[in-house]
Amino acid sequence: MTEPAATMTPHQREADDPHSLVVRFGADNPLHMDAGVDLAPFTVAYQTYGTLNAAKSNAILICHALTGDQHLANQNPVTGKPGWWEIMVGPGKPIDTDCYFIICSNVIGGCMGTTGPASTNPVTGKPYGLELPVVTIRDMVRAQAMLVDHLGIDQLFCVLGGSMGGMQVLQWAALYPQRVFCAMPIATAARHSSQNIAFHEVGRQAVMADPMWAGGRYFEQGTDPSKGLAVARMAAHITYLSDEALHRKFGRKLQNREAPTFSFDADFQIESYLRHQGSSFVERFDANSYLYLTRAMDYFDLASDYGGKLANAFKGTKTRFCVVSFTSDWLFPTSESRAIVHALNAGGASVSFVEVETDKGHDAFLLDEPDLFAATRGFLGSAARARGIA
Repeated sequence: MTEPAATMTPHQREADDPHSLVVRFGADNPLHMDAGVDLAPFTVAYQTYGTLNAAKSNAILICHALTGDQHLANQNPVTGKPGWWEIMVGPGKPIDTDCYFIICSNVIGGCMGTTGPASTNPVTGKPYGLELPVVTIRDMVRAQAMLVDHLGIDQLFCVLGGSMGGMQVLQWAALYPQRVFCAMPIATAARHSSQNIAFHEVGRQAVMADPMWAGGRYFEQGTDPSKGLAVARMAAHITYLSDEALHRKFGRKLQNREAPTFSFDADFQIESYLRHQGSSFVERFDANSYLYLTRAMDYFDLASDYGGKLANAFKGTKTRFCVVSFTSDWLFPTSESRAIVHALNAGGASVSFVEVETDKGHDAFLLDEPDLFAATRGFLGSAARARGIA
């Protein structure tokens, strides 16, 4: 028996009964995972925007980042807030839904309707928890490819995304080059650095150190590792910003007080801000999903699948690329994007590179950045003309 819906958390309810489109793959159509396991049955939850043309040639797959989901341009059913990329996707916007058919799916291992650790294991009738096989970026892409097959689309016009989404873009281009007309990886890398793995490990340990985590069985135990997950989010959120942005927004300003309290209260505005980020995050995200998705990013190393040479991943590809980085992004610095560009050049790919000057850090791809908007609109427009769909 599963837990009564009235006692479930919002993201636990979304895990099994999402407020979005879903496709359910049965036992006869498993997901072949890198962990050596065939996952079946499994579900992919997704949203679409715009209209697929008769030739099915205008489809764009947008891949979300670590804490994103399929609700990129509609109200999030858990938070009630606007979609995470409404600034970029919509009628007349850089990713124009009057021109393109947009697909965005929750990744395998997520907590918004695609099979993840909060989903009910059909064998036990209980949430998977840590019984779900460890997920990789390649597993996410394989599941997306099965969704695209389900929608009857042979070739995507574009695959596009930032951060962990950019990793998926690169994996798509390497794994299914014939299915991707153009690709736009933003603020990403072809492998996760040791520093980034270290930050993720701090976050995972914060979650697992929370006694309410209960070995990953907190739904069954009726507990909630919210404190550990909040700390993990606070630590990660710092990496999404830049020192310049933090100084400009907060400096050393005190929070609703004239002088320090000489206590461990949130004396500074930045402390209050981070605490808010942590507390709001736990309301919409599952702790075990955080473990799974950070691990998937850690394992990502595209060159290792191609003899240690990244250029081999793109050798002979016909896919057109636009690689984007941000000057103040120290989580995925411009040097990582340049390495991708060099590999694409060595592989003979058609590639353009845009470095956006901004002090907003890694999160700049989610914010109001006119240069990013212009680059996206220009790249998609040029590719659309080349494909005859402009």
